[in-house]
Amino acid sequence: MPLILTEEQTMLKEAADGFLSENAPVAHLRALRDSHDADGVSRDLWKAFGEMGFAGVIIPEEHGGSGLGAVEAGVMAEALGRTLTPSPFMGSGVLCASLLAEGGSTEQQGEWLPKIAAGEAILALALDEGPKHRPSAMTARAERSGNGFKLNGAKGFVLDGHIADALIVAAKTDDVTLSLFLVDPKTAGVEIERTVMVDAHNAARVTLTDVQVDADAMVGAIDQGEPLLQKALNLGRACAAAQLNGAGDQAFQITLEYLRTRKQFGKLIGEFQALQHRAAHLFSEIELSRAATLGALQRIDAGVDEKGLSASIAKSKAGRVAELAVQEAVQMHGGVGMTDEFDVGLYMKRVRVLNELFGDAGFHADRLARAQGY
Repeated sequence: MPLILTEEQTMLKEAADGFLSENAPVAHLRALRDSHDADGVSRDLWKAFGEMGFAGVIIPEEHGGSGLGAVEAGVMAEALGRTLTPSPFMGSGVLCASLLAEGGSTEQQGEWLPKIAAGEAILALALDEGPKHRPSAMTARAERSGNGFKLNGAKGFVLDGHIADALIVAAKTDDVTLSLFLVDPKTAGVEIERTVMVDAHNAARVTLTDVQVDADAMVGAIDQGEPLLQKALNLGRACAAAQLNGAGDQAFQITLEYLRTRKQFGKLIGEFQALQHRAAHLFSEIELSRAATLGALQRIDAGVDEKGLSASIAKSKAGRVAELAVQEAVQMHGGVGMTDEFDVGLYMKRVRVLNELFGDAGFHADRLARAQGY
C-alpha cells in the first residue's frame, strides 16, 4: 500500500491545517493557559469541530459522523499536534467514539455518538491508574450489586475528565478479565480533580467509591472489555504518533526559519555545515516517523493489525523522533529556546506529555519484543 495520502485525505489535511491555523493557533493555547480557564478547552471550538465534520471523523454516518477511517483520524491528530490545540478530539473523537461504535448498545450509540459528532458532548476514557501507561496493572474493580455493578478504584491521566459529560471506566470484573462501563460523572461516589499538565493541556484524576451503575451501563459484554479496549488503544496510539509527528515537524519548521534569519559571527547560522547536517538528519527521521505512522493507520483501516504492533512501532518511533526534534530546536535556538517568548519550549513540553500517552517508547519496545518471543 503506497505510503501517501489520497486526494480526499490531502483535502482533509489542508482543511484541518487551515482551520486550526486560523482559529486555534499556538496563541489560543497561550490564552487558555494565561487566563487560567476553568475548562482548559474551548467548547465553542469543539462545536466548530462538529460543524466542520472533524469531531466525528470516525463516527458512522448513520450517527451523524463523517464515516471515515483511521488515516483521516491521524490527519486530524497531526494537525492538532502542529498547532498544540487543546481539544477533546483524542479522548472523545478517537477513544470513546471507537469504543461506543464497536461495542456500545443501540441506546448508547444513539445517545452519545451524534453528540460527539456534533461537538456537543465530551467523553473521557478512565483507564490508567499510575504515572505510567500499564493497563495490565489495573486494580479498579467492578462487583455485582443488585441489578448492576458497584465500581471502586482510582484513575489518573483521564484526558479532559474534568469536563466530561460521561466517563467510560475500565474495571476488572475478576482477577483476569475487565469490562467497560458508561458512568455519569454526577453519580454518587464519583470524585473528579482536574490536573493541569506541564504542557497546559488537560487531564483529571477520577476516584470511584462504591459507584452504583445499572447493568445497561456496560459497554460491550461482561468480561469482554479487553478486545474493545485494545482496538481503541491501537487507534489512539497511532493517532498519538501522528500528533507527535505534527509537533515534532512544526518545531523543526520553526527551527529552520530561525536558522535562515539568525546571524552569528556575521553569517546566517544556517550556513554552518554542522547545523545543516543536523537539520538534514532530523528531516530524514521525521519522514521515517511519518511513514511508520501512516503505515500503522492504513493497517488499522485494513483490519490487518489486530495485535497493534504497527501502532506500537509508530508510537515508539514518533516519540523518539519528536523528542529529538524539540531537543534540537532548543539547542539550535540557544538559551532563548527555553524562554516562554519562543514557542519551541511549548512544543518540548507537549512532546513530553504525548510520549507518555498510551505508553512511552520503552513500553512499546517491550511490547514488540514480547510479541517476537524475546
